[in-house]
Amino acid sequence: MIVDCHTHIQSSVEDIDRSEHLAAAETVDACIVLADEDRSANHINKELSEYVNNHKSKMVGFAFIEPTEKVVQREELVFIRDELGLNGVVLYCSSCGFHPAHSRAMQFYESAQQVGMPVFFHNDADCGTAVLNYTQPWLLDEVARTFGDLKLVIGNMGMPFVKQTLTMLRKHKNVYADLTLKTDSIWQVYNTVISAYEYSVMDKLLFGSGFPSGNPGQCIETLLGFNKLLADTNLPRVPREKVRQIVERDTLDLLGINL
Repeated sequence: MIVDCHTHIQSSVEDIDRSEHLAAAETVDACIVLADEDRSANHINKELSEYVNNHKSKMVGFAFIEPTEKVVQREELVFIRDELGLNGVVLYCSSCGFHPAHSRAMQFYESAQQVGMPVFFHNDADCGTAVLNYTQPWLLDEVARTFGDLKLVIGNMGMPFVKQTLTMLRKHKNVYADLTLKTDSIWQVYNTVISAYEYSVMDKLLFGSGFPSGNPGQCIETLLGFNKLLADTNLPRVPREKVRQIVERDTLDLLGINL
C-alpha cells in the first residue's frame, strides 16, 4: 500500500484548486493531509474535516493544535477524532515558537496517547520567522521516553538535523520520520537514504511528497530509481528492495489509523 504521509491543501477557500491535490492523490493508495497553521485552529480544522471526509476512502486528516495556548483536554481530541473525523495532530513548534517539551505540550501528548492519535512534527527550518532551535529532533527525546505508546513522526527528516533524526529513529520504537524528497536535490536525497541504510533505520522511514511543493509520482520515481542516480560511480548503494519498501510501507497501519 502506497501512502503519502505529507500533503497539504492551500488554506484559502478563495484561492484553492483542490483538483490538483485530488489528481496527486490518485497516484497513491492514500494520503495524509496536514492542516496549516496560519489561521485559527477551529476554522482550519473544520475546513480540513469537510475536505477529507468527502474523500474518506483516500484521505486522512491531521488537525492543527497549538498546545501552549491552552491546556488541551482529552475530550477535545476525542471531538476532533470522532466528530471532525481527523485521525492525527500536526504541530508547528518552530513557527509557533514553542519548545516541543513545553509543560503544556507534555500535557497534550498525554491526552494524545490516551486517545491514540499520532503526532506529526512539521518544523520548517527555512521559514524566516521559525525558531531554528525548536526544530532540532533531539528535543523530542523526552517526549518519546515519557510517552512510549505515542506514535511520533518527524517531518522532513528533521532537516537540517538529519543525523539527530536518525539517532532518534534508532533509539525509539515509537518514532518515525517523513522522507519527503526534493527531487531536484539529488545529492541530498542520496545522502539521506544512504545514511538511513547505514544507521539500519530504513524500516522507520515513511514516504512523503510534501505536496504541493512536491509531486508523489515524481518522488516515487526518484526513490525507485535511486541506484540509477549513482550510475558510473563507485559510491555505496542501497538494495533496491529496501528502497521499494519505503514506497510501499503501510504508514496508516504503523500509526494505528484505519481508513
